[in-house]
Amino acid sequence: MFCEENHLEGHFKITFFFCSIVLAKTNINMTKPIVSLVVSFILSFIWIGCTVDGNLDKANQNVVNEQNETGPITLVIHGGAGTILKENMTPELEKQYREKLEEALQAGYKILADGRSSIEAVVASIQIMEASPLFNAGVGAVYTHDGRNELDASIMDGQTGNAGAVAGVTTIKSPIQAALEVMLHSSHVMMAGPGAEAFAEAHGLEMVPNSYFGTERRKEALEKALKKEVEGTTDLLQYQDWKYGTVGAVALDQYGNIAAGTSTGGMTNKRYGRIGDSPIIGAGTFAENSTCGVSCTGHGEYFIRNVVAYDIAARMKYEELSVQESAKKVVQNKLAGLGGEGGVICLDRKGNVAMEFNTSGMYRGYIQNSQTHVYIYKEE
Repeated sequence: MFCEENHLEGHFKITFFFCSIVLAKTNINMTKPIVSLVVSFILSFIWIGCTVDGNLDKANQNVVNEQNETGPITLVIHGGAGTILKENMTPELEKQYREKLEEALQAGYKILADGRSSIEAVVASIQIMEASPLFNAGVGAVYTHDGRNELDASIMDGQTGNAGAVAGVTTIKSPIQAALEVMLHSSHVMMAGPGAEAFAEAHGLEMVPNSYFGTERRKEALEKALKKEVEGTTDLLQYQDWKYGTVGAVALDQYGNIAAGTSTGGMTNKRYGRIGDSPIIGAGTFAENSTCGVSCTGHGEYFIRNVVAYDIAARMKYEELSVQESAKKVVQNKLAGLGGEGGVICLDRKGNVAMEFNTSGMYRGYIQNSQTHVYIYKEE
């Protein structure tokens, strides 16, 4: 057969119609040579048409293949952005940060290497950082004005668009696990406060006293903030390094699916149940297979007002920018131009990584092809 059946039928009808008109106009006597000529003409026309259609089909298939092309399994993480300077870091503390970032990367990558999902990898990586006092998420979360720890987290599946989040929780050991439970086992996207805690407990998550999250380092940060507040040298929304700190992860699994998650203790000295960008889908977390996955860290109010995570993905879609170009445009131009400080980690379906920030440092790293890369300072 020369080509697809529908193509053959179409070309035959067109050719037959054309030849009928020619013969009717010219009153040609259908002698044997003329019949042979007409048949040859019909077959040639069909062959040419099928060739064109075949080329078009191949071109369309190439586009589809390119869109479906996926890169190697990849994981990228962050542990907060701010004024992180080498001269202010002891060698011992720097070593601790690098080792913990490496541990988080390895935990998530092992899951990907075992053929499991990007969602599982994101949760595993974030849980390593939630359990470390080095970061402002889980253990080591900052204190509110009232002297307790309130945590937020979110997660999103780039394949389905499903998402889950918790906000202002105080007794859930792993907020990122609670966000996953909301996504998987409820019809909602976000739950907050006591309701989220009741939901988590009902679904068998480990609960802890609020004191589990506190550290001396964070208590000192609160005391410093309260003193500045009394002296009138600061205000709640003024961005200070003692307020930043969020952890996040974005993963690409072997099936080409992207997932992103973020977890935080918020900002030191926050009041009135303040919620930042971390649990807000589109602001602090976003994932979409056709564009990218994003997790943010920084001054949450700016990330909320500018829906930073979604904006990066949208610019890839509508402006046809690469993930690196889009992240840079949003963080360095738009966000910085408005006075917002912080950073993002991004990952597209081809395994391209972007780690963009407009502060002096960001705890960050990625692993691809079993090769781990960990960075802290801007110049790295």
